[in-house]
Amino acid sequence: MGCWFSKKSKRKSPEKEPTTTVEENTITSSSNANNIALSSNATEDPPKQYSWDKREKVDPKDFMLTGLKDATVGRLPGKLNGQQFVIQDCENCNIFVFDHSATITIDDCTNCCIVMGPVKGSVFFRDCKDIRCVVACQQFRTRDCKKMEVFLCCATQPIIEASTGMKFGCFQYYYPELAFHFKDAGLSIFNNNWSNVHDFTPVSGETNWSLLPEDTVVLDHVPAPDPESEFKSVRVSAEASRSIVPMTKGGRRKDSDESWPVTALELNGDGVVEACKAMSRDMFSGTKVFVSDNRNTSSRDVDNFFNFADMQMGL
Repeated sequence: MGCWFSKKSKRKSPEKEPTTTVEENTITSSSNANNIALSSNATEDPPKQYSWDKREKVDPKDFMLTGLKDATVGRLPGKLNGQQFVIQDCENCNIFVFDHSATITIDDCTNCCIVMGPVKGSVFFRDCKDIRCVVACQQFRTRDCKKMEVFLCCATQPIIEASTGMKFGCFQYYYPELAFHFKDAGLSIFNNNWSNVHDFTPVSGETNWSLLPEDTVVLDHVPAPDPESEFKSVRVSAEASRSIVPMTKGGRRKDSDESWPVTALELNGDGVVEACKAMSRDMFSGTKVFVSDNRNTSSRDVDNFFNFADMQMGL
């Protein structure tokens, strides 16, 4: 006698087989979709770029002069554009840096003539001797130097340390881009402490620094570029009448005990810069007159002048 459903059949139910196939197809489709999505995301999201990745690559050798002898070298306008600069181990060289920079350090140089465009920060001479230079900077400092002649425009008090035979004169120099380089370096032509030197290491009974004679001719000490050099196209002058930095006596004895006012006029309105220039040419021929170049800098020039007057002229 038999019994209905007494034994399970080992054969799989035909109805369930398609379900398994559908599930496998669904998993495969889902996996493919995920792969497509991942591939799409990888295509749509480019790698991130940071500011330092976009910087133009620079060669450090473009911003230094080292190990040179008996050469006329330097940089033309537009080559530094506010970068720092290094000069080291040079001998018997004429060096012309006709551009503005961040800082300049000069190490172990001997018997060199150096012209530096405006420097936003510091100029630091170390272990140098027999140097003649023209410098405009925020801060000027020397250490372990001997026999230097410096025609200086410095916004702060110049500092010498363990240095002897130092001589200073007022900055007198011109090249066509110089006024723009002063502005790019943030230096004021009115704020010049060239003669207010501080000696960190004074020696009792000796004088480590002095002022150059007032009639000193700059080009007799720091010659203009050689006409055969790469700097022959730069029009250079060291005449006081062309220098954008006013010639001042500094700590020298005045010509007389007389005094007179220094007048500064502030005028406002459209076209006033051009009008002032025209009036100054007509009325003050042969007299030292400064007129701001443009309206964007005139307000700053006025503030700089009166600040200079408060600090210096009242002494």
